[in-house]
Amino acid sequence: MDLEAYRRRAEAFTHELTGEYYRHYAGLKEDYEIEAIYDDHAELFTRAAVEQLRDALERAQPGSEERRRRAMLLDFAVEGYIGLETKRPEAEIARREAGIVLELGGERLGFRESAVAQANEPDGARRAEIEDARLAATEERLNPLYREVLETQHAIAAELGYASYRELCAQCKGFDLAALRAQTAEFSAHSQARYPAVVEPELRHTLGLALDDARRSDLPRFFRAPELDASFPEETLISSFAATMRGLGIDIGAQAGVVLDVDPRPQKSPRAFCAPVRVPGEVYLVLAPVGGRDDYAVLFHEAGHTEHYAHVDAGLPFEFRHLGDNAITESFAFLFQHLVEDPEWLARRLGIEDGSAIAAYARAYRLVYLRRYAAKLAYELELHGGNRSAGSWDGLARRYSELLGDALQLPWPAATYLADVDPGFYCACYLRAWALETHIRGYLRSEFGPAWFDSGEAGAALRRLWRDGQRRSPEELLSELTGEVLDFRVLIGDLDL
Repeated sequence: MDLEAYRRRAEAFTHELTGEYYRHYAGLKEDYEIEAIYDDHAELFTRAAVEQLRDALERAQPGSEERRRRAMLLDFAVEGYIGLETKRPEAEIARREAGIVLELGGERLGFRESAVAQANEPDGARRAEIEDARLAATEERLNPLYREVLETQHAIAAELGYASYRELCAQCKGFDLAALRAQTAEFSAHSQARYPAVVEPELRHTLGLALDDARRSDLPRFFRAPELDASFPEETLISSFAATMRGLGIDIGAQAGVVLDVDPRPQKSPRAFCAPVRVPGEVYLVLAPVGGRDDYAVLFHEAGHTEHYAHVDAGLPFEFRHLGDNAITESFAFLFQHLVEDPEWLARRLGIEDGSAIAAYARAYRLVYLRRYAAKLAYELELHGGNRSAGSWDGLARRYSELLGDALQLPWPAATYLADVDPGFYCACYLRAWALETHIRGYLRSEFGPAWFDSGEAGAALRRLWRDGQRRSPEELLSELTGEVLDFRVLIGDLDL
């Protein structure tokens, strides 16, 4: 195999696919035409290409940069091989999501925009009505396609000689899923008794609900936190972000190739995202504003991705700019998201002298998310573990409902047991990123003070980390930065549990 030619074609494919993702999910085009992109680059994702890259990896010198690059290329090829086989149902899922209209008592609401409507709905019964309609559409229109995707992922893992899709991801991505599961299980067990005391006061304050009375349909409203709207005005959303970047020595208005897309569109995805079409030259930050604190949190989260990608060294190889372990970029996203609950940032950027109420809410918000993702990891390890017998989909749905319901201590509907699964064990990226962010934040505070976001030196330190793209693993980055060992249980102390 000509590895340099493969790399050039792989980068072209990445540009096209990410650009298509941006245009569709930003609501700029209705169709999600990924089939043609995969077909145009099908030679990248053949069984032969996978085997040749396996051989190339085995021949590479252990510990060398070339071996690191080849490992990333193999992961890319395996993901693409699966993507080529699942492109039709994936594209159809996107089309259906964009086209589904929910009928709600005479009102017609698009499937995607219904999530925003649910977050903005003050009436609990109405939130439940929206949720029920979404779940029914998911069960009827989307789950057959999600099931097809999952069955294909599992079949290809077996075809490539892996014991399971779980084993494929662990080997190709270098994840120690068993160790991570042990750490998250300990976190969940440790936080179990404290969970009601942390979360219930904020549920009562935000929604007027006890934990025993809450439903999943209430969570979008809880995450929306409307009672905090006065503290997070719409008119300072962008300016506070710009001021924060200036404090770090970054002028967002002068960043060539960085686009901030906050315009509302009917078919725009309610889930904010960053689309790094060309790293570092063309990066999109996409947000569908719903108002209040949540807008700040998601803007700053995606800004962490955006600034990371925008500052990657353009001279790095394709693999280090576009591939690698996404726990790295997610850690920078969480680092910036964490600012909107930081008392020092709240005082300096929004003039809030007492941020204790915001901090208490954020602690509850974070604990819900951390326990939810720990439960998702446990579920996905079972889902992808290779032990599922034929006809056990109903059993998996019940298991999903049980694990998530136990984690959040509220009834959890089973209908999203297939939709609530990201490919490639991405939940493991999030979990490890939360741990890495905690360490990076501690480093910045110790080196540059509690107002590190107003330090040009802190900005320079971040840019040095960003320049490396995702060449290193999270474990390597942390070891080089502080000498510490990455462990999810660091969140126990960070949340004062």
